[in-house]
Amino acid sequence: MTGKTDLQGRTPLADPNWAYVEGPSLEEYTAAELAVLERQRIVYFAERQAADVLRMLAGSADDPSFGYPVNNYRHCLQSATMALRDGLDEETVVVALLHDIGFVASPTAHGAVAAALLRPYISATNHWMLLHHQVFQDYHMVGDPRVDRDARERWRGHASFEWTARFVARYDQNAMDASYDALPLGTFEPMVRRLFARPPQRFPPD
Repeated sequence: MTGKTDLQGRTPLADPNWAYVEGPSLEEYTAAELAVLERQRIVYFAERQAADVLRMLAGSADDPSFGYPVNNYRHCLQSATMALRDGLDEETVVVALLHDIGFVASPTAHGAVAAALLRPYISATNHWMLLHHQVFQDYHMVGDPRVDRDARERWRGHASFEWTARFVARYDQNAMDASYDALPLGTFEPMVRRLFARPPQRFPPD
């Protein structure tokens, strides 16, 4: 067994005043136990979700690059710094910071990773942009004959098309400059915490 546990083998509670539910499976939890979980879950996520996301990003600060002048961490900081310096709203600055948070763990679907992570807290426009920005990047791959630069055209006319094209052109495909004076992660930390402190929106199934 790994990790810190108590004498019964349980993971310590985040708040010592909280209660455990003891059943080994969801099917054994009573309505009262599920209510306890839900009450504690709301506080737990409100206090820890932003910190966990920031830890995920910060953990990649010293990652090597596979060829770009900057790693994904510095790319994300550049993107967010550009958005902030352009005077974009705080939500969009955080979206810029986290748009590639899944880049290494899920390189072929990193847009969907970021979109799923942020969906309960952001606008439909920014969610759509995150979900599709990988395809929009292909438009800028002018030197790669294997890429269909017009793949994004399948969505031409969508309400979020122009914003996604602008985001990728201004804050993504050009945010790989080793000499760019990107702001440190600490600049954006309060913004990330405020975003995740929003009441999460509930969405119907896709």
